[in-house]
Amino acid sequence: MARTVVPVTDLTTAANVADPAGTTADATNGHTVTGVRPETLAFRVKNTTAGALNAILRAGTQPLAPSSGLGDLTVAVAAGATVWLSPSESARFLQADGSVSLDLQSGFTGTVTAFKVNRR
Repeated sequence: MARTVVPVTDLTTAANVADPAGTTADATNGHTVTGVRPETLAFRVKNTTAGALNAILRAGTQPLAPSSGLGDLTVAVAAGATVWLSPSESARFLQADGSVSLDLQSGFTGTVTAFKVNRR
């Protein structure tokens, strides 16, 4: 199955940005974000299940991600909690197609939101 695309909310503009609702968590297919350098990307992951489950930022592929050997970044998200994964690095997480992949542990419910942040 194809990964669920997560739209990116741009926080680099000089205007107010409404808090986006996020994309429904897809623990079966995982998520992808395209068109954003990992160094400017932040994920907000909300867990609405009754137990702690993992969010997994997937290691990239060679030769685009020479540090991919460090492996995935797995972060526990407590029941009812929200975590931020930010920013990531191209050398570790960039996929062959230029995207970034985020997976969720089986049974995960909630939302995933992607933000582009200013790196000045």
